Amino acid sequence: MPVQQGIVGPIPEGQDAEEYDKLRRRVLWAMPYGLYVVGSRARARYNLMTLNWATQLSFDPKLVGVGVERQSFTHELMEEGRVFSLCLLDREDRAVVRKFTKPVEVDVAAGEANGFPFHEGRSGAPILDQALAYVDCEVRQQVELGNHTFFIGEVVDAAFQKPEETPVLRMEDTRMNYGG
Repeated sequence: MPVQQGIVGPIPEGQDAEEYDKLRRRVLWAMPYGLYVVGSRARARYNLMTLNWATQLSFDPKLVGVGVERQSFTHELMEEGRVFSLCLLDREDRAVVRKFTKPVEVDVAAGEANGFPFHEGRSGAPILDQALAYVDCEVRQQVELGNHTFFIGEVVDAAFQKPEETPVLRMEDTRMNYGG
């Protein structure tokens, strides 16, 4: 079967490749996702980035997995530093995630990333002070999957920074989508 430029994956026989690819993307965009800010660090280099591919993987030990695009600065830091934080945001803070979709300016001395205060977690990864809650992780394993890497981290610390009943931000609370 000939592969059309820009379309990845199998196309069912008899289907128009471009139309099927659009359908497949819409279905994948409809999947429910959280929306987070992931913190990464390697030596004196820090970053915070918007991320939506995250999940708990194990109860014992407590493992969390995040999918990170291989070409990103966050990927470079997580691969080298072997730590990350996953910051859950208050639904009211939906504008915050847009501040971390582009390259981030970090002022380590001031403890700020794009003007938002952060502190170092137990692992050394940056954690947004404004986060509703966070998990702080040390990378135990990574798996290359297509153009992303799935980093599996063991939770070394976790906390709520706002009341536990605060609604958590989800992808559907914004006009953003990623994937497909």
